[in-house]
Amino acid sequence: MTAMKPDVVPAPDAFDLTCETLIIGAGAGGLVAALAAHEAGQSVLVIEADPVPQGSTALSAGLIPAAGTKAQAVAGIDDEAVLFAADIQTKADNENEQALVDRLANASGPVIDWLTETFGMPFSVVSNFDYPGHSRRRMHGLPTRSGAELIDRLRATCESTGIDIICERRAHRLFLEGDRVSGVAVTRPDGGVETIGCHKLVLACNGFGGNRDLVHQFMPEIENGVWFGHDGNRGEALLWGHEIGADLQHLNAYQGHGNVAHPHGILITWAVIMEGGVQVNCEGRRFWNETKGYSEAARAVLSQPRGEAYAIFDGRIAEIARQFEDFKQAETATAIKVSATLEGLAGELGLPVGPFVETMNTIPEDGPDAFGRTFKSPALKTPYFGVRVTGALFHTQGGLRTGKDARVYRTDSTVFPNLYACGGAACGVSGSGDSGYLSGNGLLSAVVLGKLAGEAPLD
Repeated sequence: MTAMKPDVVPAPDAFDLTCETLIIGAGAGGLVAALAAHEAGQSVLVIEADPVPQGSTALSAGLIPAAGTKAQAVAGIDDEAVLFAADIQTKADNENEQALVDRLANASGPVIDWLTETFGMPFSVVSNFDYPGHSRRRMHGLPTRSGAELIDRLRATCESTGIDIICERRAHRLFLEGDRVSGVAVTRPDGGVETIGCHKLVLACNGFGGNRDLVHQFMPEIENGVWFGHDGNRGEALLWGHEIGADLQHLNAYQGHGNVAHPHGILITWAVIMEGGVQVNCEGRRFWNETKGYSEAARAVLSQPRGEAYAIFDGRIAEIARQFEDFKQAETATAIKVSATLEGLAGELGLPVGPFVETMNTIPEDGPDAFGRTFKSPALKTPYFGVRVTGALFHTQGGLRTGKDARVYRTDSTVFPNLYACGGAACGVSGSGDSGYLSGNGLLSAVVLGKLAGEAPLD
């Protein structure tokens, strides 16, 4: 692994402070772990490198897939974990460890119900469109359908329960005593160093997409895409794990997205595609089956001239998309263009009129098109909407291999007795590339592994 490694050294004679459960990272995974550990009666400390907890969670749509929840029952959706697990494995060509998939699928519903009932988080199901690869409608979100609301609610809940979150402290050194992690060293804003001892360490620092050397090494096909994640995602957990002999899995796996408004840098929900919209390139032509998924859409879009495409939809679809805060922000920023005619929309977007109108008028209403896509939604009609988009890297999906209790494995398949990982620090269930990413996989592993890590007993 050709990247600078954080230090892993023997423990100091004495720590500046100690706690029972120490969590590195205040994203969704870390904060859920903190709530679970606190509920289990453990003293908890969360350290966060940023001035305010945000991370990759705040940049997402904040949607968590879960099966068999009470919110689904209210919405009349019949779902169960076995279906969810099958969907995860189908999308990833069965490249995931089945035990981990089953654990995440089985625990997903109880975690959503726990957050709702114990902490009053008003999750509801996105019930008016389908996400690619999900056989049931199981995406759960808060009212604004934004990751910023999710992280703010989690942070406020932690603070109200008395959990300490110390910001502007970046962990840079891991301390070992035999096979146990005994604590970490963190750097303050003034450059000073503090040491923190712990009985249990949860690595919830978030992926390595902000480490350009590692991105080049493991996923060069996306390195020229827009980096849409958090720059603090430098891969410390991955590098610490490599240094101490932890097992690393699927480092080529990542979540891409091929529908980021360009140059505005605003996520455009994939609902605009799944409800009957299409993507065309700068020549006005479609170029792939858009329903395969938004992660693989990143490479599909980046392969087009100028690395750009245009998402085309209509007023009916725009109304569905307005449940997402990001979409409303894109409209406010005038990234989204509108016209009563296809010819007018071509002019607004700078597309060649003839090829674009021909492309749109030849979308079949029955049966598959030349790319294998079958359109089930109503045909697009005036007013027509369009937005210029590009491909982006959102989040890495490979990382530390964890067991079903979120403990980290060594390369010999034994486990570290008190080291846990969740979220971007842990290997998810998205297979070995980008096409294995099922919508919501990132937050699924964050909140479920976070809950399991937090509630794990101190040994």
